[in-house]
Amino acid sequence: MLSALLLPARLAWRQLRAERARLFSAMAGVMFAAVLVFMQLGFRSALFDSATRLLAAMEAELFLLNPLTTVSFRPEPIPRVRAHQALALPEVAQAVPVYMTQATWRNPEDGSRRMIQMIGFDVEAGAMRFEGLDAIAPALRRVDAVGFDTRSRPEFGDVARLFAERGPFEVQVGNRMVEVVGLVTIGPSFGADGNLVMSEVNFRRMVRERQATNTDLVAIRLQPDADVATAQRRLREIMPPDVMVLTHAELVAHERRYWETATPIGFIFGFGSVMGLIVGMVIVYQILFSDIANHLREYATLKAIGYSNFYLARVVMAAALILAVIGFLPGAALCVWLYDVVADATFLPLAMTFERAAVVFALIFGMCAAAGLLAMRKLRDASPADMF
Repeated sequence: MLSALLLPARLAWRQLRAERARLFSAMAGVMFAAVLVFMQLGFRSALFDSATRLLAAMEAELFLLNPLTTVSFRPEPIPRVRAHQALALPEVAQAVPVYMTQATWRNPEDGSRRMIQMIGFDVEAGAMRFEGLDAIAPALRRVDAVGFDTRSRPEFGDVARLFAERGPFEVQVGNRMVEVVGLVTIGPSFGADGNLVMSEVNFRRMVRERQATNTDLVAIRLQPDADVATAQRRLREIMPPDVMVLTHAELVAHERRYWETATPIGFIFGFGSVMGLIVGMVIVYQILFSDIANHLREYATLKAIGYSNFYLARVVMAAALILAVIGFLPGAALCVWLYDVVADATFLPLAMTFERAAVVFALIFGMCAAAGLLAMRKLRDASPADMF
């Protein structure tokens, strides 16, 4: 069995190696396709991961959300009283209202303005797990105190350096002066380039047009021994139809669905991956087809001495697999570096994963196999009767 696999592969490798210029052209084509697919899938994954990063950082089992809310940075309000209604269930330990909106941030270094996401909540309730939040939670209780996200885009200014040099300092958000009292780590998304966290009271003070009776989201923490599915069912029974009761996973999926279906971005990245595979398949097909055509007499000789069409087909498929491997490996190595470059430039969560590498290799192998299947049609021309 092993020899039945190794012999065709050895013959295929010798044929490919005989024409080094053609081999390098095929490697470049496969590598191009691998890099393009890696980058498209990486951008797509970074889009969804960044878009759901804020919601993923919420430390709660259930959430109340307006059914009309399509995406978190444009929330529809829900009555704040729904949080108090949820506390009627004995399995509910906390119901924390969460407020979200965007306002203009004035860069403390050059005075430029840029939209920033503001998140207001009870900072000591434990409903969020932002890195650095616990350390600054007492300071956020002060009037007009905010925490700045260190992963925000650099266009907001080097706030981390200014805070290290000055300590707490004032900055203008909207039409109000607030005090940066600490730093947290969240990260930007396609919906927001930066983030500010603050207490619920400070959020209301800064966003005066927001009705005090409304909130954007309610994070519900359950008792340690409570069953999430049972609590969700009971909450749905007592809640009016102006709110949805979602688990944490369902909330993240709801946000992700918006970017997948309501925007063209997901389709564009997927289409780019398909185009890369098509271009790579055409290149590999041309290489394999010309290789078969140039060795047609050799293939006819093999048929004449008793080798079957199935054996010759294995030779062609082995060549396709070899091209997939030798083109994929340098492409993957290049993308590890490109991911780091793009992540540093965009602050998006872009990194190589084993799962993505496996998916891309499967796609590249499928691309090369499809090209090999198309090229095998040329084997029918390898007739011993015509060659001798």
